[in-house]
Amino acid sequence: MNNGEILSPAGGPESLTAAVRAGADAVYLGAGSFSARANAHNFSREELSQAVDYCHERGVRVHLAVNTLMRDDELPAALDLIKFACSLPVDAVLVQDMGLLDLLRHFCPQLPLHASTQMSIHSPAGVRACREAGFSRVVLAREMSLQEISSVHQDTPDIELETFVHGALCMSVSGQCWLSAMLGGRSGNRGQCAQPCRLPFAAKGGTGHDLSLKDLSLIPRIRELRNAGIDSFKIEGRMKRPEYVAAATYACRLSADGKPLPAQLLEDLHHVFSRSGFTTGYADGKLGREMFGTRSREDVAAADPACHRLRELYRRELSRVPVKLELTVQAGVPVQLTAADSDGHVAKSISDSFPQPAKEHPVTEDFCKEHLGKTGGTPFTAETIQCHLADGLSVPVSVLNRLRREVLARLQQMRQQRQAIPFASVSYEVPPHRASLKLPLRARFPDAEIPEEALQCSSVTVPYDLPLSVLQELRNRGFTVWLEMPRGMFGTEKSIHRTLETAANSGFREVWAGTLNSAQLAKELGLTVHGGFSLNVTNSAALHWYTEFGLTDTELSFELTLRQANALGEKLPRGLVVYGRLPLMLTRNCPLANGGGCRHCQTTHSLRDRKGISFPVQCFGGCSEVLNSVPLSMLGKLSECSGQDFGVLRFTTETAEQRAQVLQLAFADKPIAGKVTHGLYCRGVL
Repeated sequence: MNNGEILSPAGGPESLTAAVRAGADAVYLGAGSFSARANAHNFSREELSQAVDYCHERGVRVHLAVNTLMRDDELPAALDLIKFACSLPVDAVLVQDMGLLDLLRHFCPQLPLHASTQMSIHSPAGVRACREAGFSRVVLAREMSLQEISSVHQDTPDIELETFVHGALCMSVSGQCWLSAMLGGRSGNRGQCAQPCRLPFAAKGGTGHDLSLKDLSLIPRIRELRNAGIDSFKIEGRMKRPEYVAAATYACRLSADGKPLPAQLLEDLHHVFSRSGFTTGYADGKLGREMFGTRSREDVAAADPACHRLRELYRRELSRVPVKLELTVQAGVPVQLTAADSDGHVAKSISDSFPQPAKEHPVTEDFCKEHLGKTGGTPFTAETIQCHLADGLSVPVSVLNRLRREVLARLQQMRQQRQAIPFASVSYEVPPHRASLKLPLRARFPDAEIPEEALQCSSVTVPYDLPLSVLQELRNRGFTVWLEMPRGMFGTEKSIHRTLETAANSGFREVWAGTLNSAQLAKELGLTVHGGFSLNVTNSAALHWYTEFGLTDTELSFELTLRQANALGEKLPRGLVVYGRLPLMLTRNCPLANGGGCRHCQTTHSLRDRKGISFPVQCFGGCSEVLNSVPLSMLGKLSECSGQDFGVLRFTTETAEQRAQVLQLAFADKPIAGKVTHGLYCRGVL
């Protein structure tokens, strides 16, 4: 991979062919279930087997995406799918769920695992955590700048890094979005995103589509990314048509190889799919209004003529696998041709006839090379052709052609055969969990305005960057103070490290961590780490992994129903958010800045959807959180959280008076008056 790996999407067999013929080094695809693009065609097991054979014949790697969150009852089916994939074998499996990771490290330790972008990894600490967990590659968050990527690579040069270079940009950091789940019950973390963010969500004075970004395109800058430490250049698009896949793949291939990009190709790439053009904003660290865009009628109308031209990119087989051919023509023995590839495969074909004495024109080396080099229509290209020819003999063209076809067909078949990855059946028994009889309550505040009623809470969590004097004052008032680390740590790991170290020296040693990035950094500082809802824990195996990782306890994903959450086993203490406006998105690009609001993160403003419903936006740690329009509340129903060890009151936009009132009701377990939601605890998600 001197020039890096071109990694292309394959939503179905035709797209896979388009990717391979356009020059992909690897493809990523889904197989029925557990793929972050569940609505793509994806591949049946028979199709997956055929796809692996097809790709391996051509020297192309296959990465299987099993990168959704899973519940306990789904893990056996996921393991069965991966066991089948190991038999083929695929070259790597893409994973988001830490419970699945935990099981795979025991069942098939030799299987290469890649950390999905759904894991929200964007800091050196996050990459270090992935390396220690056993991942061989990390797919970085799309929001990172070139400078931030370079910093990660310099910190951990011994792990492969992958990044997206072309395709759709989600407004939210991947793995930190619950908009589709909360608004329609379709979880993006489970491959079912309905893309409500592409609908009108308007900031005052904004674009009207202030959650819709233009598509990313860094294709002309692949060499820059390579120099920054990227090993694999990923194209988004498992839901896109084959022509799109071919165009993006071919353009990436040219760019990675240092070849010029034809103007017509770039124009067709724009037309086949874009949202009013492309953006490079995150890579350059230039955020703002210029990054936003929607799919226009003009964009759609321009697609068909472009597609007609782009089909030519994958109409023919790409001869890409170099082989060494060796021909032997000797008197009294059959003509023999061998073919060898760089992977150590050697095929041989022998004619059923002997060379005859030449009557007029004996066979020559140039003649043989001319016909043996005609490998078009096959995956092979003749790198060298050696001819061992006795004098005065004749060999018909038909014999040379037949030997060439036979030997390449045998070599092609050999290339399909690879040793299966061992998959051992290891028993996994989930130990039962015994929760507390009474549900202790914790509270999270976005500032230091904490009412006295919170003294009944077992802890209060406040922003990590509050002044030390303020933290000490809270402690003097009798509060057990924990520090909330930001979920977005883009380029700020060192400063966060310094702030936490200072706080720890003053006795503030307990932190809330909502991603693996922050959890790892806190662990390295020797702090007590409490996991947040945004770690996306949905199964017992994930609880086991986080126990081994070193969490003291964790909040569970609010995409679980109460029944599913209460049924989880393992010993690690766990809890649920029982009150608060749930964060629906974590964004690095503030949607309110489009309208000039909230530029200094001092006030809370809102987005309005097409129905006039308001969604507050708050900023913390350099990122913005889009909050739900109404609070979640399980108050009055806390007894239904029977499998939990604690509940969390998550305050965001409430006034001091409202905070005090909620706390009073919470400790009396009485319901809140006004409009609230039970979230997904009752209805669940797809």
